[in-house]
Amino acid sequence: MIPMNLTGAEIVVRALIEQGCQTVFGYPGGQVIHIYDALYEYQDELRHVLTAHEQGAAHAADGYARATGKPGVVIATSGPGATNLVTGIATAFLDSVPMVAITGNVMNAQIGTDSFQEIDITGITLPITKHNYFVGAVEDLADTIREAFRLAISGRPGPVLVDVPKDIQIARCDYAPQPPAVPAPPQAAKEVRIRDAAACINAAHRPFIYFGGGLASSGAQEELLALAEKIDAPMGCSMMGISCIPTGHPRFLGMQGMHGHYACSTAMHRSDCIIALGARFNDRVTGDRTKFAKGAKIIHIDVDGSELSKNVPASHGMRGDLKLTLQKLVGYVEPARHPEWRQTIALYQSEEERNRDSRPGLTPRGAMQALNRHLRENTPVATDVGQHQMWAAQTLCFRKPRRFLSSGGLGTMGFGMGAAIGAQMATGEHAVLVTGDGSFGMNLNELATAVTEGVPLVILLLNNGVLGMVRQWQTLFFDKHYSNTVLARQTDFVKLAEAFGAKAERADTLEALDAALSRAFQYQGPYLIDCAIGQDEFVLPMLPPGGSMDDMITKVGG
Repeated sequence: MIPMNLTGAEIVVRALIEQGCQTVFGYPGGQVIHIYDALYEYQDELRHVLTAHEQGAAHAADGYARATGKPGVVIATSGPGATNLVTGIATAFLDSVPMVAITGNVMNAQIGTDSFQEIDITGITLPITKHNYFVGAVEDLADTIREAFRLAISGRPGPVLVDVPKDIQIARCDYAPQPPAVPAPPQAAKEVRIRDAAACINAAHRPFIYFGGGLASSGAQEELLALAEKIDAPMGCSMMGISCIPTGHPRFLGMQGMHGHYACSTAMHRSDCIIALGARFNDRVTGDRTKFAKGAKIIHIDVDGSELSKNVPASHGMRGDLKLTLQKLVGYVEPARHPEWRQTIALYQSEEERNRDSRPGLTPRGAMQALNRHLRENTPVATDVGQHQMWAAQTLCFRKPRRFLSSGGLGTMGFGMGAAIGAQMATGEHAVLVTGDGSFGMNLNELATAVTEGVPLVILLLNNGVLGMVRQWQTLFFDKHYSNTVLARQTDFVKLAEAFGAKAERADTLEALDAALSRAFQYQGPYLIDCAIGQDEFVLPMLPPGGSMDDMITKVGG
């Protein structure tokens, strides 16, 4: 193929198309105006979604990536455009989401002169990217973008940033298309380590399998289920692992951790062998690490070796691709049955059921159960961060992987709106946003994007007039000192949504909510349901500050 002589801006767009990118999110500005001119020329091959704010664009690219496993792409100009991406990049980084961020910058000759909208975005994002690049020569541009895509999807996924000065966008050089980047070849853990881990599993009487978001990244769902069946083990997950396997699987106990299911957290804490797959053992999972699962040997498999024994010591740490490693591990473990362990698990489940919120009417759990009745097999559900996030994580049911999208590591309020838009565009399905009035206020401007793009999006807004999760802590641990957690805002969310051009209504009863959800899922655009709940609703179970699983709060006053 004869190389084409193109500008750097054209090379950026052609390289994105070459890498299989079909949709990008972003916001134009002076230092990317040449890239946007190239986007105009190639608009039939590459869709650009103009968001209301660069942070919303980053979250949309993140949601697109979570729903597909492919890198999401976001474009922003220099200075404030680039810095507005930072929260979105950090959100993707802490949840291991593949993303390629392309920013413009001032000309090379102006770097370091404090020129208008100059910022060292590579320096700013160094701790929150897998890698980032400042492109100093147009001849390096295409290969740099290709390398960014390869890095984003290799090993542990994550965001990569490419900063392109304006003079590089204007300069010309030859460009020849290449095949899309492929990830570095995955490798299983060392054979001897797998054999040792299998021996540990074979000696266990109370095995427990714990998985995180790494399971979806590796596509190891079949291997996980094969292992669970062979060794007769219950399964639980971190919040990032939700939707990796069907929620209704008989061995699945749900989410573990600070606000996890009682049976799941208790079983993990009292097992004698924890098999951890693509999860981090962060503080939300362990509580007091010195008291966590003291009677268990921990087998930890992760593609990122730095996670092994980082937070809790692993008796068998294995660095390798989950799918390949599990394929070998399943072959080495011996078939087993643990009837006494199953009976114990059943007791934990019975205790969980006794403490479950079964109040009639429009409770948070009732609202989530109503939403469950309307979810389809492929419906992506994004959440913001707070009490509503935990109620959704505890209650919603999923049948397909990559359908629960939530900010886990960074806990980003305002994540959900952009993520839901990105997920809808990635899947073509009706999307859902579960949010609260506090989180929704962070990025509600993206309603403009959803309306303009005609995004079929159901927004279930649990409205309690307070910052519920912080208020819950203030109630339980700070003598009800409600410092700045009562919003007392006069915002009419129905009128607000209508002003943006969306459909909206209120639901004050469970029956009204069910009817509203039916209308929302039939509407081919954004549809907001303002659902009032009490300001003193709690997320339970809950670990107290500094507590362990033995200190779990399952009911107020209990």
